[in-house]
Amino acid sequence: MNWPAKVIVCEVGPRDGLQNEKKLLSVEQKVELIEKSVQAGAKIVEIGSFVHPKAVPQMADTDEVARRIHREPGVEYRALVMNQKGLERADAAGIMKAKITASASPAHSISNLNRTPEEVVSSFAEYAEFAAANQIELSGAISTAFGCPFDGKPVPLQQVLSVADCFRKIGIKELSLSDTTGMANPKQVYDYVTAARLRLPDVTWVLHFHDTRGMGLSNVVAGLLAGVDRYDACFAGLGGCPFAPGASGNIATEDLVHMLEEMGISTGYDQEKLIELGKQVQTMVGHDTASSVLKAGRCCDIAVQSK
Repeated sequence: MNWPAKVIVCEVGPRDGLQNEKKLLSVEQKVELIEKSVQAGAKIVEIGSFVHPKAVPQMADTDEVARRIHREPGVEYRALVMNQKGLERADAAGIMKAKITASASPAHSISNLNRTPEEVVSSFAEYAEFAAANQIELSGAISTAFGCPFDGKPVPLQQVLSVADCFRKIGIKELSLSDTTGMANPKQVYDYVTAARLRLPDVTWVLHFHDTRGMGLSNVVAGLLAGVDRYDACFAGLGGCPFAPGASGNIATEDLVHMLEEMGISTGYDQEKLIELGKQVQTMVGHDTASSVLKAGRCCDIAVQSK
């Protein structure tokens, strides 16, 4: 079995983790979490989203966060944008990598935007022109790629590939398949990812899993077997989507890194710093989270204690 020697884990906590929290963190707290994520080893950090503050009030200060963070060389600081105005705000804040997203599910897309997924991606063409003119790299995310929160069914593979084709037509070469509501299972992940990589071999594929039903890390293993070496994760396992009923936490960064390192797969993270960060996150948001490593510790920690 050929496991990758190294996996890139993107820290999405500052955006996907905090956007569903009732407690609003200050700009200073967000900057601290971003900078400590980088100190722990993150080479890609999703610092926030440029969306309307009424839609996601937790992200209302992303402009200021972007301006205040100390940017380390070699680290990618990206943000989610939802429209042209968001992209312009990202540009003004000095963001060089922006992510745009469309749902794979027609029901989810029509419910939220009153447009089909293909229509949504087609509208991104003007964003791509603006991004190219301003030296901003665009990546794409296909949400609800494995299941729809409205009709409860797996989204057909051909529908997911259709949306991926639309992204590729406007020049996107990095795409994330996102399990927004945690409906994916390992076999489905393996089948969908294998088909996607065959369909668009020049695309860099990223996988984004939620652990809603306890299958997040199992789905990562399926993704590894299908040849993907890039994954999103969130400090302390926070998260959820405000626009997808039933969506709960992301896979925890410390859980994912621990599993990969135990498998002999390098991530470049310092696990002790990750655990410290996760505990600090729990203190900041004021509640425990679903992170297994924060509850039980690492395997090597338990081995030392038992001696």
